[in-house]
Order: sequence, then C-alpha cells, then structure tokens
Amino acid sequence: MRESIKSKCKKIKLVLTDVDGVLTDGGRYYSEKGEIMKRFHVRDGMGINILLRNGIKTAIVTKENSKIVKKWAKEMNVSKTYSGIKIKEKELEKICKYYKISPSEVAFIGDDVNDIKLMKKVGFAVTPSDGILQAKKNANYICKNSGGNGALREMIDLILKEKFSNETNWY
Repeated sequence: MRESIKSKCKKIKLVLTDVDGVLTDGGRYYSEKGEIMKRFHVRDGMGINILLRNGIKTAIVTKENSKIVKKWAKEMNVSKTYSGIKIKEKELEKICKYYKISPSEVAFIGDDVNDIKLMKKVGFAVTPSDGILQAKKNANYICKNSGGNGALREMIDLILKEKFSNETNWY
C-alpha cells in the first residue's frame, strides 16, 4: 500500500459517509406513499461500532432526508446525521468545529458528483468500486467492494489497521 494512504489513515479522527450508493447499493424502493425500504450491509454497521470502540466517531452527510436512514444511524450508533445537505463541502467547516478537528483528520466515502468537492477537502477520500469515474479520480483509495456491499467497512478496516496496528479493540 502506498505510504501516503498509510499516513492519511493514521491521522483520522472522524469518518463521514454518504448513504445512497455507499451504505446502500443505490437502489430505492418506492410505493405510492414514498420511499419504503433501504438495504444496508450489516458489516458496515459493525464497522461503525468498532470505530467508536477505538475513539473514532462516524457521521452521515446526505442529500436525502430519510426517516429510514435516521433510524438505521441511531441503531448503529452513528454520532451525527446531517440530512438534506445539498452542498456537502459547505458543512465541513461546521463539522470540524463541532468535533474540534481539522479537515486533514476527516475521512469521507462518497460515490457521485455531489460528493467530489467534499472528497477534495478531507484528509482521506474514498469511493466504492462502483463509484462514478470522477469520484474515482478524486479518491485516495478505491474500495474493492461496491456500495451497499461492505465498502464502508473496507475503508474502516483500512483506517483501523494503519492507525492502531496491533492495538485495535475489535470487539
């Protein structure tokens, strides 16, 4: 692995994630009443809790305003959910101030055009294997896993491996 990725991972104090296309496969299930279902990968949720055990918080930054996402986030111990965020990169300063960290201490995983400007501003930018080409061009790391299939967990495991080596509190 490139040394720059290792050094970036060692600095991380907060993990930000998009939802659709990262935590989910990007599919959306609708009825006449609106969105009714999303599928999340169980290992992503476990990864969030492993990060927490090791002193790293996770926050969601999403364009959507979904009750399903908020419920999942609460059950998975996500520290904060920023919903209805149209211009994600504008939230970074507020997020860093809230957590008392710098952008270089933030990792973000995103997959589409509305994630790219935020990817350019954080310390460690990641995209799932099925992220769009522009996201891949701006990522420090491209996951082997696709969105909704453990991409977040792959990123988490990479950060934990580099940041804590043999000291990780896995469970």
